[in-house]
Amino acid sequence: MTDLSRYTTLGTGGPAREFAQPTSVVEVEELLRRGLPVATIGLGSNLLVADEGVDALVLKLGGELTAVEIDGDVLRAGGGAANAVCLHRAREAGLGGFEFAAAIPGTIGGGIWMNGGAYGGDFSSVLVRALVATADGTGWLTPADLGLSYRHSNLRHGQVVLQAELRLRPRPPEEIKAVVRDLNAQRKAAQPTNRRTFGSVFKNPDHELSAGRMLEACGLKGHRIGGAQISPKHANFIENAGGARTADALALMTEARRRALVEYGVELVHEVEFLGPIELPPT
Repeated sequence: MTDLSRYTTLGTGGPAREFAQPTSVVEVEELLRRGLPVATIGLGSNLLVADEGVDALVLKLGGELTAVEIDGDVLRAGGGAANAVCLHRAREAGLGGFEFAAAIPGTIGGGIWMNGGAYGGDFSSVLVRALVATADGTGWLTPADLGLSYRHSNLRHGQVVLQAELRLRPRPPEEIKAVVRDLNAQRKAAQPTNRRTFGSVFKNPDHELSAGRMLEACGLKGHRIGGAQISPKHANFIENAGGARTADALALMTEARRRALVEYGVELVHEVEFLGPIELPPT
């Protein structure tokens, strides 16, 4: 069994029932036909894996499924391609519109899965279509088919994003570089980029305060349970402070939701994806 803590940015989680690293569309289709529950982990960011593990076949895409190419104003990328690589290729080609992804340390497939976004941009604004495989077959889906909305898509485990086409727009490479440099500086100043986290914990609520500001006002910065702590830098991040378990992170999330409800009457909704038998208690 493969211990998934090695493949998550937080560094927690138990073993997968089975683990595979397919390198082609055909390999993924063959794996899906086996009939096992399937989940894809990308770069392991935005992911919280149960300590007891996952009773599923877990896929980490490689090979041609990480390839990136430019065709006119369209960037075509494998579902396993890193956002950073895609952004670099787009800049080289003088194509803008994907700069927001500088703040998303994940893959194209993961970005589509949650309609990832930052600094005013998201995948729904650039995605033309995505090639998605299931046990029943493979086909192209549009943003409307995927049901993209704020940090959400209709994709579920058992569906694997194999490839995507993003439509970008001409922009001078130096201009793209300057924007990305500015976004990275903002991110570094505000977020614990040098700590092991899974990214943002909660979606921003329909409230004048963001999730981070709300939890900061609740006095949660630096709050620690076991080996996990709410970041002293940004209260909507949980850090592995040494020997953290997923249970520690979940306990912090439970306390954060409780305080937000008591202090502001707001039910925070988690942005991080759960994998395995994980459930937050009702607030």
